[in-house]
Amino acid sequence: MGKIITLLFAGCACASFAAAQSNSVTSGDRTFMDKAAQGGLAEVQLGQLAEQKASSQAVKDFGSRMEKDHSQANEKLKGVASAKDVTLPDSLDAKDKALYNRLSGLSGQAFDKAYMRAMIQDHNQDIAEFRKESKQAHDRDVRSFANTTLPTLEDHLRMAKQVGSEVGV
Repeated sequence: MGKIITLLFAGCACASFAAAQSNSVTSGDRTFMDKAAQGGLAEVQLGQLAEQKASSQAVKDFGSRMEKDHSQANEKLKGVASAKDVTLPDSLDAKDKALYNRLSGLSGQAFDKAYMRAMIQDHNQDIAEFRKESKQAHDRDVRSFANTTLPTLEDHLRMAKQVGSEVGV
């Protein structure tokens, strides 16, 4: 009887360990998730700012698209993070706060140019990070998130360059 209980306990411990392992992500995947969440939050808030402050309708429309698409991506990422017991940041980091504050102080064409310049730069960086993660992520759900989000980011960059050229960037 003692051996049966020991074997049952060992089996339960192994199952619990296996379940914990299936939900854990590497530090690299966790860093990517954190950066993606922070970037997504920034894109939503900056998009809202563009809808309010831009003088060009194309910039306003681009901001609206950023708000919509990045809100959807943020929800997908939250689902992945929840399944992995990962807590994502829920506020802007210092760099994004500084950009938001700088853009808040601009208006008209100055805002349009600065916002579009920031969006082109940001999406270039995001695409590089998402491409890398789509190939190197250890967790298949994180890799899938990066893979499915990448085409949208590439579309955003194409749009940002087009709108940027319209406003003189």
